[in-house]
Amino acid sequence: MDTAWKDALWGQFGAAIDTLNKATTACPEELWGDRARRPEFWRLVYHTLFFLDLYLSGSLEGFQPPVPFTLNELDRSGVRPDRVYTKDELRAYIDHCRRKCHETISALTDEKARQRCEYRWVQLPFGEFLLYNMRHVQHHAAQLNLILRQSIDSAPRWVFRAEP
Repeated sequence: MDTAWKDALWGQFGAAIDTLNKATTACPEELWGDRARRPEFWRLVYHTLFFLDLYLSGSLEGFQPPVPFTLNELDRSGVRPDRVYTKDELRAYIDHCRRKCHETISALTDEKARQRCEYRWVQLPFGEFLLYNMRHVQHHAAQLNLILRQSIDSAPRWVFRAEP
């Protein structure tokens, strides 16, 4: 696969992850753990990271998020974490996902990009799945920035491109 294309893909996907990281860092503690707010800030960060990690795996088979996280995000009955994950825990998960994303894109081949990824809710070639995944991260990072703007009248600035 063309190196320039992989560099561009990482630059933008990494920027989406960095935007999520900045929103996470900017969230004040009283907003972070507010379980009365819908959506809960921490919960939206966790949801975004869980699916970022899962989708980068390319398959549900064998997927396991890092400790202390579980597969509960896949439970259709609505079972959710029984506690608020800390900002430090989720920032560590951001770091994990950022590394995994960079490694996945760096190792991407034309063959891998064409490989079909199938989850019960969506099926796409892996290359398109990367774009789908990036859009999912961007969508929720924008939600988090809106929550910050509405709650504390401040939100992180635009991330143009990821650092390597």
